[in-house]
Amino acid sequence: MGIGRFRRGDIDPFLQLAAKERWLCDRWELEFMLRSFPDGCFVVRQDGAPVAFATTVKYGTSGWIGNLLVRHDLRGRGLGMALMSRAITALDRAGAKTIWLTASPAGRPLYEGLGFRAIDGIKRLTGTGVEWAGTAAGERLIHAADMVSPDFSGWGDDRRLLLAAVAERGEVYGASGGFLVMQRWPTGMQLGPWSVRDRDLAAGLLDKAMVRAGGGCRLFLDVPLRNLTAATLLAERGFTVSGTTTLMFRGEVPDYDPGAVFALASMGSMG
Repeated sequence: MGIGRFRRGDIDPFLQLAAKERWLCDRWELEFMLRSFPDGCFVVRQDGAPVAFATTVKYGTSGWIGNLLVRHDLRGRGLGMALMSRAITALDRAGAKTIWLTASPAGRPLYEGLGFRAIDGIKRLTGTGVEWAGTAAGERLIHAADMVSPDFSGWGDDRRLLLAAVAERGEVYGASGGFLVMQRWPTGMQLGPWSVRDRDLAAGLLDKAMVRAGGGCRLFLDVPLRNLTAATLLAERGFTVSGTTTLMFRGEVPDYDPGAVFALASMGSMG
């Protein structure tokens, strides 16, 4: 078995294996990463069939290791470590000064051994859209260019490549100083990325999204533990925790401000 490039034909095998792990991921994420940073996506093949994967993406001076996945019966053979080393090398060569990932409890020791440090926790929250006869006021559809500054204030990097991709995929609502993206999935509606500082604006954006989704629609999002305002707003609207991971980084300490990050842009794979 050797490490090669992740190709478009490997997406379906990846998604099938991810589904067995009960991961929440979608084809568009893999296509985006293969399109934007193909040099950072890898696969291990056994008798020609893909059995282990690692994907990465880079924007600005940051990189994300999004998906490290090894078939269950082949774990413990060093494939994950080999893929991680290849992914880190690819991002380092591309100029990434800080590399991010989200870690499950099982994966965290592996990442710590590679120099990653915890900076925050991530809560996966789920809720339900609402029916409302009125109109959610104040927030309007905006363009990807309007998202760059609020997003930068939270992550400390220019992530316009990612923001343009999610804006094209979803609906972006915002006002001066903040935005929220709604991304439709087969299983419901993802809220995020969601970047804002003002509590009232954050509440208005959330209410807009819940009404826009409609009654009974499943809503889900990944929220930094250190954003207490986000936790309060979501709890008030009936959202509950369905899982937790650890947000980690390697390299230069990022200019990260969780108070401006209300939800991630993807379900752990791209920040």
